[in-house]
Amino acid sequence: MTKNAEYILEIINSSKMHLTAEQIYLALKEKNEKAVLATVYNNLSYLHRQGLIRKVSVEGCPDRYDNITRHDHLVCRKCGKLSDIMLEDLTEKLQRQIEIPMLSYDLKINYICDECLKKNDDSLQGGG
Repeated sequence: MTKNAEYILEIINSSKMHLTAEQIYLALKEKNEKAVLATVYNNLSYLHRQGLIRKVSVEGCPDRYDNITRHDHLVCRKCGKLSDIMLEDLTEKLQRQIEIPMLSYDLKINYICDECLKKNDDSLQGGG
């Protein structure tokens, strides 16, 4: 694994956020000022293929990257906010329902976050 890939993996694993490639690029520049955005995309692709990171895609938003610790996600359908949620591991239950070996699953629950609900309430009441 290249030094840049190691740095990127460290950035993702130490972050509490779901970082975009550009956010990872900015963090990488602090460790390697010669890094370019293509380096980030190439290494993200490599790390994802190796199963070392998760890529989380949300419609209308840039892909975000996350650690592989077992967890699920809440996704706001209005603003795209992505939050971690710890639910029961469903691997065994799902595996019993399908006929092919399952590698993993990625559960995303769509909802409307409190901030978007409040904005909607404000607009209905003539505010903001």
